[in-house]
Amino acid sequence: MNSTLKIKYTIDALFGVGVSKYLPKDLRFTYSKKTGRIQHVYQNDMLLCTLRIDGGLAITPNFAQILIKSKKFRENCVEVDYDSKPFVEDGNSVFCNHITWFGKNILIGSDVPVLHENRVIAVGKAIVSSKMLHSLKRGVAVKIRDSLKVQTGENEQK
Repeated sequence: MNSTLKIKYTIDALFGVGVSKYLPKDLRFTYSKKTGRIQHVYQNDMLLCTLRIDGGLAITPNFAQILIKSKKFRENCVEVDYDSKPFVEDGNSVFCNHITWFGKNILIGSDVPVLHENRVIAVGKAIVSSKMLHSLKRGVAVKIRDSLKVQTGENEQK
């Protein structure tokens, strides 16, 4: 099967049908030397995602920012408040009481992009599902795997 087609099918299966149309055109793939399977997907020199052995994708925050244009993809995201934003960017977990909005497609163990003001600041693994988030007020909701560090300096809001 064509590598690009395989990635499109995987993205649609994981995040919703139609999300793959936001996939960049100029993709580059790396393959395992032992099995010949796709390992990594790049756009130019930027890593977009890594294929897991179980068939899932480990997406990067940059790739999530590209896919966020899709409304269906947003249903896999959580949005955090201003107070927790710097901690999440440093790689700390997202707690239930700091989530201001969450999509309905979040499942336990799935990749979850973390947003602040419609910008992806991190990507992590969901500890609880969206149904559980309705009732929970405390505890870890998303364990962060990869985050974007703010490089604008300390005086961001002044």
